[in-house]
Amino acid sequence: MKEESVREQLKCLGEDPDREGLQKTPNRAVKAWEYLTSGYNQNITEVVNDALFEAEESNMVIVKDIDYFSTCEHHLLPFFGKIHVGYIPDKKIIGLSKLPRIVEVFSRRLQVQERMCSEIADAIMEVLQPKGVAVIAEGIHTCMVMRGVEKVNSKTISSAMRGTFLKNPDTRKEFLSLIK
Repeated sequence: MKEESVREQLKCLGEDPDREGLQKTPNRAVKAWEYLTSGYNQNITEVVNDALFEAEESNMVIVKDIDYFSTCEHHLLPFFGKIHVGYIPDKKIIGLSKLPRIVEVFSRRLQVQERMCSEIADAIMEVLQPKGVAVIAEGIHTCMVMRGVEKVNSKTISSAMRGTFLKNPDTRKEFLSLIK
C-alpha cells in the first residue's frame, strides 16, 4: 500500500514509475520516510533508559552543536542545523549522549522548529527535573531556500527556556555566552 502511494505520486508528476531509474524508488522512498519520521516510534523514557545519575553539583551543563535533521510539516521539505542544550542539575545529571538522542526523537518527526525546541526542553524537564533547561536551535529551511523567497543564507533561530533560564536573566546570559 505505501509503495503504491509513491507510485501514484510519481504518476501525478508525469513520470513513469516503471522506467529503469524509478523502479525501486517507491521502496526506497518508503524506507526513507520511515527513517525520517522514526521519532514517532520512540519513547523518551526508553531512550534515556537508566542514564540518570545522582550528583551534588549544580553547575550548568551544556552540549552544543548537536546536528539535527528534520522535515517541515508544511511543505514536507527538510530543515537542518544545530541545537544547543543546557541544563542546571538538581541532584541528578543525565548521560551526555542522551541529550543528542532526545534531540533525535523530536527532530525525526514532521515538525516546525519552534515546537521542536519546546518539546526537547519539556522532555528534559520531565525526565531530569533540573532547575532549568535551555534549548536553542539554528536551522536552515529548504522550504525557504529552494522555493518561496529563495534566501539561501537565511537561518532561523528559536529557543525554549524553562525554570531558572526563563526566570533569571544572568543564567540565560551565561548560557548564551557559552554557546557562542
